[in-house]
Amino acid sequence: QVQLVESGGGLVQAGGSLRLSCAASGSTFSINTIGWYRQAPGKQRELVARINSSGGNPYYVDSAKGRFTISRDNAKNMVYLQMNSLKPEDTAVYYCNADVIITTLALGSRLMTYWGQGTQVTVSS
Repeated sequence: QVQLVESGGGLVQAGGSLRLSCAASGSTFSINTIGWYRQAPGKQRELVARINSSGGNPYYVDSAKGRFTISRDNAKNMVYLQMNSLKPEDTAVYYCNADVIITTLALGSRLMTYWGQGTQVTVSS
């Protein structure tokens, strides 16, 4: 099993910044792709940013380009989302999502997807 724990959410004024962190823990795993989704009230969950295992080729939703930066520290099993120039429409619960390779003697290596519990980001106008 792998646990993803997000932190860093909060209330910020428009134009401000927040840095979200996601810590992955567990045993015998390696993180493949990892990223951030968000879900605003009454809306579907959407992919905000994603990064591959080497930290390259990041993906951003159009609304986040130029304002958000995703990064990861593989040694610490951490992923970060630096959010600048925040707008009220960025208000949502932000979820960490990871595709993880789990290796056990019984089942060998399997690719599984995990979600964190979410952290609230509220941007006031």
